[in-house]
Amino acid sequence: MSDSATKPRLTRTVTLAMAVSSGAAVANLYYNQPILGLIAHQLPGGARLAGLIPTATQTGYAAGMLLLVPLGDTLDRRKLILWQTLALAMALAVAALAPDARALILASLAVGLTATIAQMIVPFAAELAAPGERGAVVGTVMSGVLAGILLGRALAGVVAEQAGWRAIFWLGSGIALLIAGLLGRLLPRSGPGRAIRYGALLASLLALLREEPALRRASLVQAAQFAAFNAFWTTLAFRLQAPPLHLGAGVAGAFGVLGATGVLVAPVVGRAADRRGPQPIIRLGILCVLLAWGVFVALPGLPGLILGVVLLDLGVQASLIANQAVVYALRPPARNRINTLFVGIMFAGGALGSAGAGVAWRHGGWHWLCAFGVMLGVLALAFDRLGRRNR
Repeated sequence: MSDSATKPRLTRTVTLAMAVSSGAAVANLYYNQPILGLIAHQLPGGARLAGLIPTATQTGYAAGMLLLVPLGDTLDRRKLILWQTLALAMALAVAALAPDARALILASLAVGLTATIAQMIVPFAAELAAPGERGAVVGTVMSGVLAGILLGRALAGVVAEQAGWRAIFWLGSGIALLIAGLLGRLLPRSGPGRAIRYGALLASLLALLREEPALRRASLVQAAQFAAFNAFWTTLAFRLQAPPLHLGAGVAGAFGVLGATGVLVAPVVGRAADRRGPQPIIRLGILCVLLAWGVFVALPGLPGLILGVVLLDLGVQASLIANQAVVYALRPPARNRINTLFVGIMFAGGALGSAGAGVAWRHGGWHWLCAFGVMLGVLALAFDRLGRRNR
């Protein structure tokens, strides 16, 4: 019997539940960022150690990507997601009860580790989707992830202002319990994959990267795209504060609302990738990023920043959804490990983009930064063309 005949059908209700759950999970990575000032003033040791709290959260997320997400290829994905969601609720409750900054740092590490539920759900959705609908399904779930990234900081700021910084962690814990109940009711059962020892499972990551040129190409293209994205956002506040704009942090925060374009476009891009194939969408995304940096050069004022950030967000999200359609079609039994490699390389590129942007800004200001952004867009185009030529 074929795989498509035996696997459960993915309904729209289940897809939406996966999108909402993914967004709620990834939002936990950003709750602590806008409340660090309150933590520094109110928690013992906070003034000295508050800066390590978001670092611990991101470190935990990276560890979860490497150590937990690959388990989805060998264990029952449904059970793994449910147990991890309950662990996330517990970690958030511990963060809410933290007596000092050191305890909150450890709790934040656990929050980041368990918040990788989103990276469990996306490949599970790709597995359940019919081949002709995979792009649309992944796009819908990713729109939830993007919404969580956008809304996490805003929600934390409002809740902390009204009820104190601990309240956002209590709220997150309650939301995680609701997610566990929702997914427990709606997620179809998933049988365990091929039995692989844990050490061999992690060792197979390098083999997958070596044996799958399409995975290498998609990962490198998206790493360059994400580097260009992070280069802009890392230096936006400096650009707004500098002459002739002289704008404050509030305007920089308002630019995040423009990221909603990515939430809206993700399902549309997914459907286009299903109909036309992912390659034209990837190239279109790369060209949008290059065009965005061209706009930043040609129109250095506020209107140029607004138009450019919309193009930048559209381009990065379009190539992300299309590249995910490529990598999730490679080896169904290894989707979680493939996701670990793809997302890990993408975030490594983002980190290099942030670091390079800081160097460019310090040495040459906005013009050097724009040159750096154009270089990253050209690099993404080169990775794409070279990969297709080798194929």
